[in-house]
This record gives sequence, C-alpha cells and structure tokens, in this order.
Amino acid sequence: QVQLVESGGGLVQPGGSLRLSCAASGSIFSRNAMGWYRQAPAKQRELVAVITSGGSTNYGDSVKGRFTISRDNGANTVYLQMNSLKPEDTAVYYCHVIQFTGLGYWGQGTQVTVSS
Repeated sequence: QVQLVESGGGLVQPGGSLRLSCAASGSIFSRNAMGWYRQAPAKQRELVAVITSGGSTNYGDSVKGRFTISRDNGANTVYLQMNSLKPEDTAVYYCHVIQFTGLGYWGQGTQVTVSS
C-alpha cells in the first residue's frame, strides 16, 4: 500500500502563489510517475502536471508557464509551485502516483481557493 499526504493548500489572492507538497510512503518503487490533478465543482478531474522518476514532465494546457512541478526522489515527495494564480485555478488538488506496475494511488486532496 501507498499513502499520500498533501499539504500547502489555502486561500490566495489572484496573482499570488502557493506551493503544494505531497509525501508518499509505504510500498513505493523507485520507478513511478507522481503528479497533481484538480477538480473544480461540477467539473471533471483534470491533469495539472506530472513528473516521472526520470524527471520528464507534462503539464495541462491551462497551467503551462505558471505552474512548475518538481520532485525529491530520495524523499518520495512531489511539489507543485503555482504562480500567477487565477480564480479559475480554484479546485481541490489531488496528488497521484502511478508505479511501473500500473498500480495508482490518490491522495485525499487539498483545497486551493483563489479569490480577492
């Protein structure tokens, strides 16, 4: 089993920044992809960003140029630096890890609210 603990969400004004963290523990293999998804009210969950253990990244179109994903392989932790936040970034952000075996796990989610 894998446990994911997210932190860093909160309320921020438009144009502000937040940094999310997700620490994974348990049966983590060294080869995996870790990432962030988000879900706004009445909308489907969508990809925000993902990073492989080799460092390859992929971003959702709506966050390119504003968000940066990174990871610390030794600590099994993934980060999401969010800059120039917009009200439409308001959502619950979920950490996700998928192992090379194909097994995937979700965190419980952390609320990000962008509002003045």
